[in-house]
Amino acid sequence: MQIAQNSVVAFHYTLTNDAGEVLDSSEGREPLTYLHGAGNIIPGLEKELEGCEAGDKLNATVSPAEGYGEKQDQLVQEVPRDAFQGVDNVEPGMQFQAQTQGGPLMVTVTKVEGDTVTVDGNHPLAGQTLNFAVEIDSVREASQEEVEHGHVHGEGGHEH
Repeated sequence: MQIAQNSVVAFHYTLTNDAGEVLDSSEGREPLTYLHGAGNIIPGLEKELEGCEAGDKLNATVSPAEGYGEKQDQLVQEVPRDAFQGVDNVEPGMQFQAQTQGGPLMVTVTKVEGDTVTVDGNHPLAGQTLNFAVEIDSVREASQEEVEHGHVHGEGGHEH
């Protein structure tokens, strides 16, 4: 069966950046399982997997626009240290959920200087070209319930 709209796909992957550094991998774990066409994975990778079958291996290069987007400078802000009430030690790399006009946003602390903390609301992989080495483990038709819910149920998926 070929990967198409409403297929349940399980695949192994290794994700690297343009410098060849491994950013993520399913090695030693269960394959990643998703519902094709439901926006469960980044658009560029989903497009590359379309039409593949179990056993296929491929290398996919995904541009920032088809991945986690371009880095947006307006999502990098300096905020006062006292905005982190209840947190004794704010350090680079820490993540917090900020309340914005557009709703909640995950931010990462990138710098702390005195009473000023710089936070970045961009996804950590925004602006990066993503290189995936993929092996398709299995492809099956989604159940009606999976299609209605927009995600995979059962093994490798979501339990209700």
